Amino acid sequence: MKILNVYKSEPDETVKKLVEIVTRDRESDTFDLNTESPDYDALVDKIFAADQTICWW
Repeated sequence: MKILNVYKSEPDETVKKLVEIVTRDRESDTFDLNTESPDYDALVDKIFAADQTICWW
């Protein structure tokens, strides 16, 4: 199972620990929305390539 983690803001230690737990023994990818100009086309491609998407605020 491939998991995509989408970050709305810079992840704190709690979020980092939760991501580590959720993605253990699974393939994972990340996408940061907290950049000046996110590549939404790449985000859509990553969403369709993943089996599960988790958004972290």
